[in-house]
Amino acid sequence: MQDVPMQDVKDAVIAHWNRRAADFDAGPTHGLLNPAQDAAWRQVVARIAPAGRPLDALDVGCGTGFLALLLAEAGHRAAGVDLAEEMLSRARAKAAERGLDVPFHHGDAEAPPLPPASLDLIVERHVLWTLPDPLRALRSWRDLLRPGGRVALVEGAWWDMPVREEYAAVADRLPLFGGRPAAELAAPLREAGFQEPEVVPLMDAALWTKAPTHERYLILATPA
Repeated sequence: MQDVPMQDVKDAVIAHWNRRAADFDAGPTHGLLNPAQDAAWRQVVARIAPAGRPLDALDVGCGTGFLALLLAEAGHRAAGVDLAEEMLSRARAKAAERGLDVPFHHGDAEAPPLPPASLDLIVERHVLWTLPDPLRALRSWRDLLRPGGRVALVEGAWWDMPVREEYAAVADRLPLFGGRPAAELAAPLREAGFQEPEVVPLMDAALWTKAPTHERYLILATPA
């Protein structure tokens, strides 16, 4: 393992996502590129946050605001947090274009700057693998949840993921780099104070605009 200071690891991760922000939503697995993909993701969001009372929700590592905006359109009080300012700029522009009041804050996904027990729902999509300390993040998210709240993690396993540019020097400092099968996230969730998670496969081609070649899933968990 390379002896790279933690802040340098975070800076490399931030640089990577700032660089990719401008065209991030154009990627086939990133945006909403056609009606079928739009409908499929709205079904996932309905599974995460069923219709009923509005929830206070936070999209951690929100990027361009994908989940936060879908939650807001479903009637929930959603916000996002990210360290990449270019991603946040895109998220704010998209919220304005859609006429949505969704605040996007600059902050660390591992320790969102919110009071304890202030949220009903925390969501993320493909974020855990980017974090130097995913266990710290899970514990922080648990502490932000009210009784009855839960996390919803959209994750996957990409073992042959290329190590690109900024990540080259820090990939070995990211414990979950390349993702993990759903079964391997049960242990850190339990260690972080969550009950046994529910796993929902996300292998529908409509979600990603092509048939997935790697495991993708939604994992739902409530504090123990």
